[in-house]
Amino acid sequence: MSLPAGAVIGPYEVVGWLGAGGMGEVYRARDARLDRDVAIKLVAGPSVPESSRVDRFTQEARAAGQLNHPNILVVYDIGTHDGLPYIVSELLDGESLRRRIEGGALATRKAVDYARQIAEGLAAAHDKGIVHRDLKPDNLFITTEGRVKILDFGLAKLTLAVEGPAKNPTEDTEVGAVLGTVGYMSPEQVRGEHVDPRSDLFSFGVIFHEMLTGHRAFTRATAADTMAAILKEEPSAALSGVAPQALERIVMRCLEKTREARFQSARDLAFGLEGLSDTPAPAARRPNPPRPSRQRPWAWLALGAILSVIALVLVAWTPWRGVTPPVPLRLSAQLG
Repeated sequence: MSLPAGAVIGPYEVVGWLGAGGMGEVYRARDARLDRDVAIKLVAGPSVPESSRVDRFTQEARAAGQLNHPNILVVYDIGTHDGLPYIVSELLDGESLRRRIEGGALATRKAVDYARQIAEGLAAAHDKGIVHRDLKPDNLFITTEGRVKILDFGLAKLTLAVEGPAKNPTEDTEVGAVLGTVGYMSPEQVRGEHVDPRSDLFSFGVIFHEMLTGHRAFTRATAADTMAAILKEEPSAALSGVAPQALERIVMRCLEKTREARFQSARDLAFGLEGLSDTPAPAARRPNPPRPSRQRPWAWLALGAILSVIALVLVAWTPWRGVTPPVPLRLSAQLG
């Protein structure tokens, strides 16, 4: 459904259309009560969608509503419009990480900065028992201020809830987006196994690898080939020569096939990235050279006094030969 400008959704007035994702259309709207612009996401589709999509959409609202972190999209409100749920969130100005890396690899310093912010946002979600499960460049937004925001917790699953039977790995993904999503799945997702926070860390590693190399790590011609690559192959582009060894080790540890070999928490990952994101301190300013003009006469007088003392000491220890040393006495007299 497409809404024209001026349409009313609850207490919000639609200003314009912003875009669409796998599960919803996003509109710019005005909240007259608080005098601010917001983003409203509605379930997409020409007719009422199947209940599973509505359920997942509602899950997104519940998951995101529990999170309060600068690297996670802020959710203001939820409601229903014509029987369909909607989510009201902060309005962001910038572009997706997908758009940012379309032109190729990012500078290492910038990639590390983005990666650290993503890891910190994931750590906040994991602390609440929430796994994203669909982390990819399309779900990461870079604001004009350079802040990373994690979007779309529509596939998030509360890990503290009782787990149901394993699902088909493509069951939680729209058919049209299966290639884009499958390329960022963890091996356990591909196998339909239980998913925990370490699955997000694998997806993070795929994204980080792509930021550094400009190439998708495991995406192949078909979804089946991509899944096989995730399970058995190394990334298609090597990091050697592209990133420092310490950074390469972090990425490859995230991409371990077994979750036990990866970082065990997003906080550990963020801590490791924090050490690599430190910028060198600016060079210390050199002290200004002394001004020689007015101080130079005093320097010569001080030097003369020192030479006079040395001369007097030498005279005191030299045997008299009946001749008075003239130079030291004259110098001493001048200084006296």
